[in-house]
Amino acid sequence: MRTKTIIELLTLSSSLYVLAREHNLFEKIGEMSEKGKEHFNKLAKEDIIDSEGNEVEFIDKFILKANQAKEELEEKIEELIVKFYKKINIAHTDEIAALNIKLEKSENKIALLEARLNHLEAKQ
Repeated sequence: MRTKTIIELLTLSSSLYVLAREHNLFEKIGEMSEKGKEHFNKLAKEDIIDSEGNEVEFIDKFILKANQAKEELEEKIEELIVKFYKKINIAHTDEIAALNIKLEKSENKIALLEARLNHLEAKQ
């Protein structure tokens, strides 16, 4: 009987957890849609004038803003990629330096072993 009760409680708590997460998700989606509405209303009210002095239509405004957002996004992605590659390059540089130090130590040990071997051959 206890096992059944524990399983029922676990099932109930997991269901409540999933419902709470979905509720949070819906709240965030609602907030984002409100921000989006505000942005579109602001965009619709904004007067943008083309090179000939005529006011740009809403669709053209939307396309213009979308292109600006695309360019900004590409710039940010490029900056992040450059930072990422710099971090990777630093990591590889550190590894190469460590390997060079190990190589030098190994060469020193090999030279010492060769000297000992030559000394032993000279004794014979």
